[in-house]
Amino acid sequence: MRPDQLPLLTSVSAPALHPDGSWAVVSTSRPDFDADGYVGQLWRVPLDGSGPRRLTRGQHDSQPRFSPDGTLLGFLRDGANGRPQVHLIPSAGGEAVCVTNQPLGVSDFVFSPDGGTLAFIARVPADGRYGTLDGVDAAHEDPRQITTLAFQVNGLGWSRDRRNQLFVTDVPDVFGEPPVRPIGRAAQDLSADALRDHGVPAARQLTSADTDHHAPCFTADGSAVLVAAGRTGEPENLIDDLLRVPVDGAETSRLTTGSLSVGSAVLVGDAVWFTAADLGESGLEYVAAQPGVYRLGAEGPERLTAEELLVTGELAPDGDGVLAITDHRGASQLLRVTTDGVEVLIDGGVLLTGVAASAGRVVASYRDATSFGEVGVLESGQPVTGGTAPTVTVRAVTDFGAALREAVEIRPSQELIATAPDGYPVHGWVVTPAGDGPHPVLLMIHGGPFAQYTSAFFDEAQVYAEAGYAVVMCNPRGSAGYGPQHGRAIQDAFGSLDAADVLAFLTHAMAMVPGLDSARVGIMGGSYGGYLTAWIIAHHHRWAGAIVERGYLDPASFVGSSDIGWYFPQQYNGSKEQMDAQSPMLLTDRVSTPTFVIHSEQDLRCPLSQGLRYYAQLKQAGVDAELLVFPGENHELSRSGTPWHRRQRFEAILDWWARHLPV
Repeated sequence: MRPDQLPLLTSVSAPALHPDGSWAVVSTSRPDFDADGYVGQLWRVPLDGSGPRRLTRGQHDSQPRFSPDGTLLGFLRDGANGRPQVHLIPSAGGEAVCVTNQPLGVSDFVFSPDGGTLAFIARVPADGRYGTLDGVDAAHEDPRQITTLAFQVNGLGWSRDRRNQLFVTDVPDVFGEPPVRPIGRAAQDLSADALRDHGVPAARQLTSADTDHHAPCFTADGSAVLVAAGRTGEPENLIDDLLRVPVDGAETSRLTTGSLSVGSAVLVGDAVWFTAADLGESGLEYVAAQPGVYRLGAEGPERLTAEELLVTGELAPDGDGVLAITDHRGASQLLRVTTDGVEVLIDGGVLLTGVAASAGRVVASYRDATSFGEVGVLESGQPVTGGTAPTVTVRAVTDFGAALREAVEIRPSQELIATAPDGYPVHGWVVTPAGDGPHPVLLMIHGGPFAQYTSAFFDEAQVYAEAGYAVVMCNPRGSAGYGPQHGRAIQDAFGSLDAADVLAFLTHAMAMVPGLDSARVGIMGGSYGGYLTAWIIAHHHRWAGAIVERGYLDPASFVGSSDIGWYFPQQYNGSKEQMDAQSPMLLTDRVSTPTFVIHSEQDLRCPLSQGLRYYAQLKQAGVDAELLVFPGENHELSRSGTPWHRRQRFEAILDWWARHLPV
């Protein structure tokens, strides 16, 4: 894959499955250079394999949801103010009707059980901020007085003066007379707000607490909305409780207490099921916390999945239980969870991104080695040899990756397991370019650290392989998907077992994969991967070059500057003395490797100051160093930055390696 082929990467949303189980709807999204943004529509996907067809023609249509009876399809599309708003169309087809007009847009929504009401989440701007006062732009707003530790979010900015709140609104008749915007004499007595909201059902705000609310879900009788929200009025922590918010405005009640932090909830019959992680007595013990599936019983929440399982995303009701996705060894598991136990339906092979069930059918969206996003139906096959249980396979009903495969020679990944110096197994992959070699090698290190590389199509590895580089990547201790002990192994000890693991995996790959040139090796990583790259080049000097991107480079100065700096370094690195002992910023005088520092101006996760300081200190130490700063981008540049910047980033990286590690 080349950098100019980014528009071939079509990702697919979680599916919405029609109640009759015969067809699903997904939204797609792909980078587009003409728009310098992401474009995508809704697609109708029949499950009989007859092929998908485009259902809408908006530029940014996303998050499809069916009404309970299947007659309506809701989704998000940019409204008149350029922000995402809820739109409705008849599921049989028709024009979209916009039903919200929130000043900062809508992020999530859900239908009530009778289909007559929508609950949605929208940010509410404080008076005088974010365009709510004509003539007052961001640079002329009133100053912010801050009394808390948490006040920013990467990709958003200031957060406390635009909290996510819960609203409800009536579902209009999508077949009714379209509203006519008043003009002239008909509009002379109407306020600007009334004109702006004309034709849009009035919404009622149900929450106003100084915290963010997310993941709405109606109760079975539709009288209340379940929503997850952070705690207020006590020491700051990371816990989100599950709240019951009555639609009639009665008092909100808290359904969970203690140390559980709730992700999202669903109803199975009248019972509440939800995902949650135990964050300990302080509410900050998030390192390698393993979210699981819980059911709210008469005696409180009961965990139904093992502590070793890492449940991700939203649950999908299925009969008397739920379907849940886990991260597991660089791939996904699909579990069916009931009060009687846990059944593994899928174990590896694909990276699941969403699942839905209805009328006895299960449909999933996923990525695999040859596609960035597809939709498939789960089907039972014959038992494997010697087994008694039928196998479950995913039958693809889309081929969104066809254009990618036609234009790109996708290089396969080779799975390996190395052995660290202390005998610990290290799991990972090698992607090699075409030809026999010898190929120069790039050791890539992922961020997180509680994240993972997978066997699914990865644009980074494919771009570098096309340019002639062998890519080595693994999941060292600290990574997700291998249990809590694996994830917590590097607490208070960044740069120890993790560095030993990636170097052991590199050595193993050199020995096991033909065509790798052990004399020509570069190293690169972003975020925590930038940290470990910077740490390793201060201790080992075999590298032809290094790339330190959006790096976590000095834990102590992370406090107060990063959006997560008030808790991340203390939990991962320990005391101030321990932070300094694990700081690559204090080791720049030991670096001799040519180093390329890449950062984004709007990065609030690993602030720009981390990269600027690191680059300046390398230059002062006489290191061959360069700095590349992207305006307008945040921590997610490589994954969701503007398409032209993503392309320019790839081109700059390839130029760096062409000069320091030529093919």
